[in-house]
Amino acid sequence: MELHTLSAELSVAPQILPEDMVRIRAAGFQSIICNRPDGEAGDQPLFAEIERAAQALGLRTYYLPAVSGKVTDEQGQLFGQLMAELPKPVLAYCRTGMRSTTMWALAEARHKSLPEIVAVAQRAGYDMKGVVRRIINQGRTPLDDVEVAHAVVIIGGGAAGIATASSLLARDPELDIAIIDPADVHYYQPGWTLVGGGVFDAATTAHTMAATIPRGVNWIKAAVAAFEPERNALILDGCRVVKYQQLVVCPGLKLDWHAIEGLSDTLGRNGVTSNYLYHLAPYTWKLVNELGKGRAIFTQPPMPIKCAGAPQKAMYLSADQWKRSGALNTIDIEFCSAGVALFGVADYVPALMEYVKAYGIELHFGNTLVRVNGPAKIATFRHIGANGKEELIDRPFDILHVVPPQVPPDFIRVSPLADAAGWVDVDPATLRHKTWPNIYALGDVANTPNAKTAAAARKQAPVVAHNLLAAIGKRNSSAQYDGYGSCPLTVERGKIVLAEFTYGGKLAPSFPRWFIDGTRPSRLAWLLKERILPPLYWKGMLKGREWLAKPELADL
Repeated sequence: MELHTLSAELSVAPQILPEDMVRIRAAGFQSIICNRPDGEAGDQPLFAEIERAAQALGLRTYYLPAVSGKVTDEQGQLFGQLMAELPKPVLAYCRTGMRSTTMWALAEARHKSLPEIVAVAQRAGYDMKGVVRRIINQGRTPLDDVEVAHAVVIIGGGAAGIATASSLLARDPELDIAIIDPADVHYYQPGWTLVGGGVFDAATTAHTMAATIPRGVNWIKAAVAAFEPERNALILDGCRVVKYQQLVVCPGLKLDWHAIEGLSDTLGRNGVTSNYLYHLAPYTWKLVNELGKGRAIFTQPPMPIKCAGAPQKAMYLSADQWKRSGALNTIDIEFCSAGVALFGVADYVPALMEYVKAYGIELHFGNTLVRVNGPAKIATFRHIGANGKEELIDRPFDILHVVPPQVPPDFIRVSPLADAAGWVDVDPATLRHKTWPNIYALGDVANTPNAKTAAAARKQAPVVAHNLLAAIGKRNSSAQYDGYGSCPLTVERGKIVLAEFTYGGKLAPSFPRWFIDGTRPSRLAWLLKERILPPLYWKGMLKGREWLAKPELADL
């Protein structure tokens, strides 16, 4: 836990955790202000978790969330009011502390000189020069005050962003590249299903961002607030400006926990869990091991979501553990999906149905989770029948594994890069933006109709790298992405149905059928998932080694 002092009454910090509350209280703090919206990242505890831990120790709490880089004058004014009213000293936090410091600067602009604000923030480790320029310009960020410029700027240091940077460097080691990402940790998120199934330890899925970003790539540790594509410029939090020649957009998506009424208040307790959060995947495994009888419900929201098979993977691994412990016959398992089919590619459904029947799973399609009452252990679903009539169905549970609805990040949704649904609007083959020819997008944020998986990003990154270099005259051919995605469906510990497909649900196996038949459960596929894919991810994909991922090329 890092604390940065702005005054005797206020300190700011990057994201804090519920277990930090004892230290925060011991340090003398009386109040906590949260300036970070829920759902920005998979390792982020919800504010309700922070609030419960804080209030248990007598700390006052207040939720004043701001979209990164979008702190308003009104929020700065409200922050000042809170500082006047709350017991002191106060600790304010967000992802990095920048939003909290920005609110402080806007509030203090009425009382302190601008040079003093800059100096105090600088001593605390935050650059407020861009915010000061905004104050001077009455809320506008002047784009001619450019602090940083790079040939290629990549937004996002996740799987797609790191892989694209490495693929670019593999083709042109001298290329000037910067990655913009505020996170300190890079996660192998496909491993969280196995954490929730008791196979992996959570810590093995996390590496520091500093160690993950390729050598020679500049790391701008910040969040993007807005796009100015007609000026080839980005505005970062703190109102800083970065210019680019070519832009790659891959910040992932947002987990919308608040779309389900009551969920944020009970997530992580009362038997409610999700493998989509780093700190809750171990809780899933704990719940599974403790349940000897009762009802377990696994949910799936409307598409698109990342790793569309993950809701089922959690269910199958849990059922397998109950089978091994002898509890399967005393546990009712239900799968409640907003979709109309078990899996989107029909060829894989027969194998999955064999496990559904073997585990005694009850399927409910067209069921969307809309409300959770944690203390009463009741989950409410909206169901639309064949006649189009809507009804609400209450289902009691002992374990509820929730997959939240997933939406574009806020700064993408409101940008000129977005389509009508909020996703970045790109050509599905070249991954180039349909309006801005020097902008590309890949990974979860793109509006391509493929499965949102790390395997898709592995195939997309070389395509973007090649086509970007072609656009600046360093290649004389073009690359095409065929929509490849992969979903290793863990149907039991030791066996996987390896789903691989391209646009339109066309099967696209990577191996001969005699070696791994993806439509059938396979021990070799499990070996691939457990032993081979993690090092392939860290040492192959993220290092620019395009094993089984080199794109097909065509002359321009």
